[in-house]
Amino acid sequence: MTPQYHIMVVDDAVGDVQLVKLAVAEAPYPCAVTTAGNGREALDKLRGDDTPSRPDLIFLDLNMPQMNGKETLKELKSDPDLATIPVVVLSTSAVDRDVTASYALGASGYITKPMDMDEFFQAVRRVEEYWFNTVRRPLKLLSAT
Repeated sequence: MTPQYHIMVVDDAVGDVQLVKLAVAEAPYPCAVTTAGNGREALDKLRGDDTPSRPDLIFLDLNMPQMNGKETLKELKSDPDLATIPVVVLSTSAVDRDVTASYALGASGYITKPMDMDEFFQAVRRVEEYWFNTVRRPLKLLSAT
């Protein structure tokens, strides 16, 4: 089956990236998954030729080397070509200031990574259900300009 959607996972924790990939693979929405180990790598891929298509959704961790999630989110949302991509923060942090800062920087959602694998899978599936089935999105995403 040809992937209908494209998800980018930006996280330096290899185990968490694998869990997201497994959850996506078991979901009813056919998705291609691109990964990046930090924000700088993600932005380079999004602005370069390495990404097969513009992501329909980005899962973003906050605590990463080189360029953390908050810095990445700020740069994503200030770039007219990338600003309309929904970004869901998927972080181990449950600290209110991280949640508040993420929304202030333009996050579309914030999920604290569940410790239980089944709960983790459910969280990823709920996000997919919301973005790929529930909300209405334009047929062609346009830049903010």
